[in-house]
Amino acid sequence: MKYLKISIPLLLTLALVYVLNRSWNFGAPIPPLGKFLDPFHGFWQNAETGKVKDGELNLAGLKDKVTVVYDSARIPHIFAQNDEDLYFAQGYITAIDRLWQMEFQTHAAAGRVSEILGNVALDYDRRQRRLGMVYGAQNGLESMSKDPISKMTVDAYTAGINAYIATLSYEDLPFEYKLLDYSPENWSNLKCALLLKSMAQTLNMSDKDMEITNALKLYGKDVIDILYPDQEPVSDPIVERPGQWKFKSPLSDSIPLAVPTELIAARPYEKPSPDVGSNNWAVSGSKTASGAPILCSDPHLNLSLPSIWYAIHLNAPGINTMGVSLPGSPAVIIGFNDSIAWAMTNAQRDLVDWYQIQFKDAGKNEYMSDGAWKPSRKVIETFNVKGGKPFVDTVTYTHHGPVLYDESFHGENERAHYAFRWIAHDPSEEVITFYKLNRAKNHAGYIEALDYYSSPAQNIVFASAAGDVAMRIQGKYPVRRKNEGRFVLDGSKTSTEWQAYIPNEQNVMDKNPARGFVSSANQYPVDFTYPYYVTASSWEAYRNRRINQVLAASSNVTMQDMIKLQHDNFNQRGADALPIFLPHLDPSTFNEKEKEAYEHLKKWDFYNNPESEDAPYFAAWWQQLMPMVWDEMDSAHVAMQYPTGFNTIQLIKTQPNFSFFDLVATPEKETATDILRKSFSASVKFIEDWKTRKNESLTWGNYKDSYIGHLLRQKALNIPVRSSGGGSAVVNAHTQTHGPSWRMVVSLEKSGVKAIGVYPGGQSGNPGSPYYANMVEPWAHAKYYTLRLATSPEQLTGYQSSTTQLTPSK
Repeated sequence: MKYLKISIPLLLTLALVYVLNRSWNFGAPIPPLGKFLDPFHGFWQNAETGKVKDGELNLAGLKDKVTVVYDSARIPHIFAQNDEDLYFAQGYITAIDRLWQMEFQTHAAAGRVSEILGNVALDYDRRQRRLGMVYGAQNGLESMSKDPISKMTVDAYTAGINAYIATLSYEDLPFEYKLLDYSPENWSNLKCALLLKSMAQTLNMSDKDMEITNALKLYGKDVIDILYPDQEPVSDPIVERPGQWKFKSPLSDSIPLAVPTELIAARPYEKPSPDVGSNNWAVSGSKTASGAPILCSDPHLNLSLPSIWYAIHLNAPGINTMGVSLPGSPAVIIGFNDSIAWAMTNAQRDLVDWYQIQFKDAGKNEYMSDGAWKPSRKVIETFNVKGGKPFVDTVTYTHHGPVLYDESFHGENERAHYAFRWIAHDPSEEVITFYKLNRAKNHAGYIEALDYYSSPAQNIVFASAAGDVAMRIQGKYPVRRKNEGRFVLDGSKTSTEWQAYIPNEQNVMDKNPARGFVSSANQYPVDFTYPYYVTASSWEAYRNRRINQVLAASSNVTMQDMIKLQHDNFNQRGADALPIFLPHLDPSTFNEKEKEAYEHLKKWDFYNNPESEDAPYFAAWWQQLMPMVWDEMDSAHVAMQYPTGFNTIQLIKTQPNFSFFDLVATPEKETATDILRKSFSASVKFIEDWKTRKNESLTWGNYKDSYIGHLLRQKALNIPVRSSGGGSAVVNAHTQTHGPSWRMVVSLEKSGVKAIGVYPGGQSGNPGSPYYANMVEPWAHAKYYTLRLATSPEQLTGYQSSTTQLTPSK
């Protein structure tokens, strides 16, 4: 009995030790609670007061002293004596604030999330490997390694990150490492390449080849030309220079439409949100109050915490630049120096093709190409799944690229194998572009830097203190023949492959146009006389018109005017649609709630302001209308894509008896009028259900219900943002989860550049830091931070919060 009394507490203690020092997962990760709750080493150590003391760090790998001055927003101003130390310090300082984010994002790009989260992420990881993300990064790394500038830049940046990682003990680890019970691994140059390919995936992996091929087989060529026109009848392309293109496309033959014998049932990979876009513009000094050009930027991306961007100032001999960087990649990506400013929006171009592959047999060791069997390449992918056994997958590569779908991975149609051709698989030199842009002094320097840029394709706006404004739609573009890129292609014929690329000097560009400004908002890039065939999965049709309308009517423009335009909440889609929609309704048939909704719509001023009680009614109507119009596509049970909202409105206006307005599920033959009435009634019911469910006032801010989510997608870590207006098809493109991820306004005055900026997050990636989300409210309320482009630490006196000296270790 005595031994029993002793053994029971001992066993309980041992069990408790086991439980508290082991991670668990019951649908959500639970860290080892003993370590996690340890007040001396656990997550409590991640709490910060916000008071940062001056300090000195001795670091192996530095050549000379580096001074880092943090301003009141925790933006680091790095002053180095040479390029190697500059990028070493950038890597080190960025890792202090964003290490977990950097590693998690590159794990996601490489298909390694299951190492952290377990089997729940295995399907995602397999998809990433089968899309060739690592393959593309390896090709990019090969280019980086061949060029001495990019190699130096990335080597130094990687060394700086690893110097920080080497200092970490468990108590120093970012919160998420403790929550998920793992530790950081050493950084590598490959991870820098993966980060850039991840951005290419977000911005330039959109296509609708399989969907349009299905539509072609189901509806025929004449119908799909109506549903998916190459160019919609909307005005305001990015560059309009009709008849001024002094070159011709080298290819003019049309590609035969490749229609598989069966519909493509394979589930398409997860594609970028249609809300991923951006606005940028530059106004000539002839239209500004100061006489100096003003450049504006707000890239629209998924809003996440930690933020996708990290604000930074880099200064060394030959460089003095400021803006935002991508944590995990060196240099400033969007920003300015003392002579120029630049910014980017997504070019939307279709840079993906799918090739139907004919394999010799089930072994997939050979495939047909121009009448001969060509050997394939097999890549064995191993996934180290947390809490489980390693999983092994075999990915087959053709000369086109990897085969995403087969019998072992979402192969609903076992006879259909499609190789994935993506421009970002190719070697590229983006690091050199940003190295040179950061140092450029004029338009010639901007053009030289962009010549190295391949992917993701971007509309890159420019302004200079010399007075120039310009736009160049830069990327590596295959020369498209008519209809090429719209459909799945025959992989057994090399004649269907990309035959040539548009020379850089023939990419769409403009400089100092007569109208006094350049702008882009993801719309169609160029006028119809441009010699090359242009196609994409979709083009913007609203933000661009509103921006151009406001800029064309403006004079004596100030930075404050540009802030106002960045926050403009005018809903151009609503202004286009409601005058067409409302006459189709019959108010005599309305119930009381429908009468109320109708009055809201009639008096709406078309502004999606957060306090608007009218805007939710149009949004709900639109949400009900689109699936009702295109119900044929939902019922097809194969990959399909709705036509654009702009085209839907045009069809309602011009072809009210179009066959697609007939509902599949009813015996009657509906017209546009019937669909508008049914969707209106459904939207009113939806609004009333929303009021009951939410039990809160119906305003646009409440209805939109915006939030900024943590990268782990845990609701408890989300931050609500209901005080911001905007929406889809609005210049202030803030939807529920996407929106302006960085806002910047730069006035390039000869007496000194003036710049302001803000993003919805904070410099720190630590949820326990006061700098984690301190910019969210200023961002929502159009409050910007001054971006001080100092030439020495002394110029920041009075604005600094702390200074850190980095010195070479002895």
